[in-house]
Amino acid sequence: MKCNIKLREDISQSLCCPVCKSELKLDKEHFSCVSPQCHTIFPVVDGIPVLINEENSLFSISDFMHQDDTYFATCSKIERLAKKVLPTLSRNLKARANFSRFAELLFKENTNPKVLILGGSIVGKGLKDILSLESIEFVESDVSFGPRTVLICDAHDIPFKDKTFDGVITQVILEHVVDPYRCVEEIHRILRPNGIVYAETAFMQQVHGGKYDFTRFTHLGHRRLFRRFDEICSGAVSGPGASLAWAYNAFLLSFVRSRLTRAAVKVFVRLTCWGLKYIDYYLIDRPGALDSACEYYFMGRKSDKIIQDIEIIKGYKGGYYGQQKR
Repeated sequence: MKCNIKLREDISQSLCCPVCKSELKLDKEHFSCVSPQCHTIFPVVDGIPVLINEENSLFSISDFMHQDDTYFATCSKIERLAKKVLPTLSRNLKARANFSRFAELLFKENTNPKVLILGGSIVGKGLKDILSLESIEFVESDVSFGPRTVLICDAHDIPFKDKTFDGVITQVILEHVVDPYRCVEEIHRILRPNGIVYAETAFMQQVHGGKYDFTRFTHLGHRRLFRRFDEICSGAVSGPGASLAWAYNAFLLSFVRSRLTRAAVKVFVRLTCWGLKYIDYYLIDRPGALDSACEYYFMGRKSDKIIQDIEIIKGYKGGYYGQQKR
């Protein structure tokens, strides 16, 4: 008797081994790679497949042998309370409209599109409306168990066959992976022709993932990351006001060390500078905001061509006017 998994059957049939990309076979309590050269075993924990290529990941399969809401477990009680009742430091001004456009583009290609969410253990900002669309089949994956996780996987080795999905969403994930270029290549691989990617990635934010925090991108750097995609739209989702709040928070935190004191500082910052983010309603579309944004977005369509770097720099729209012509 096979175990029950949270993935729908049609999606399960599109799974592949994250190590060698061969077929997977579902047994009673695990998936196994059918390749005799690989034959890696992947557990299923409370209906959630754990498909990790340990050679390329910061995580091991043993990290997930018991389901744990790691997102909330890492926060103190004070921090969890602050997240619920206090104003946030930043506000995503674009996601809701961007996801509405994302859905429209998907429906032009397929009446029942399939979308993979990388980092989908909880509902991302602006996602609530699109998640309610029953005609879109969402697969919410993460490297942590959470209320919406149906698959544990690492974006460096996405365990799906080529051309499986019509769309991929990744919010505030690519700054936390060791090789974002490899992850975007994987996104390109699993998208169908004309598939749509939507990404939001931090820029002017201090370290917020501890040891799992690696990279930041400028607007053009973010565009180059998705150089195998035709740009549909891009820009800032939160601007200089939020960036200033983040810097203020990091400045005060640099004076303290204990977990309790750090939590108290975070509460103080939220109470004293929450209003800075509202300045971004005025600044968000101004050229200068593109140079100092807290976070960027990119929406693009899968392409067979690679945009050249000379073309990328022609797309600069920021407010820096002191450049010499070359």
